[in-house]
Amino acid sequence: MAREIPLDQIGDYYRESLRILVAATTLEAEKRLKEKTPVRVVYEGEPKGGGRLRNAWQSDPAKGEVINNVEYAEPVIYGTNLPPSWKGEYRTRQNTVPGFPDLIAKELESWVKREYNKIANR
Repeated sequence: MAREIPLDQIGDYYRESLRILVAATTLEAEKRLKEKTPVRVVYEGEPKGGGRLRNAWQSDPAKGEVINNVEYAEPVIYGTNLPPSWKGEYRTRQNTVPGFPDLIAKELESWVKREYNKIANR
């Protein structure tokens, strides 16, 4: 059965629904980005690596923003200007592909549609 919303409350209802959807999508994007962000491979004799890039993802669900302020984030994430320790070859333990944020954004399109339908049908 469909939910009944008084006509004068439809705008508020959909504004709140959109706010919830943007926040949920932002948090889901941050989660997926962290899962796919490569962690530096440690070679024998090197000090242990850390996951600084992965841990630097931050989101603002109210604004729908996800950022990473690490100075080498874009080169590593997009496979350009790789760090010397990678010896010119893009490789990760997770088999991450260069440009993975764009792929995640594309995947989120269908995720958002499903989440919107859940909100619209409640």
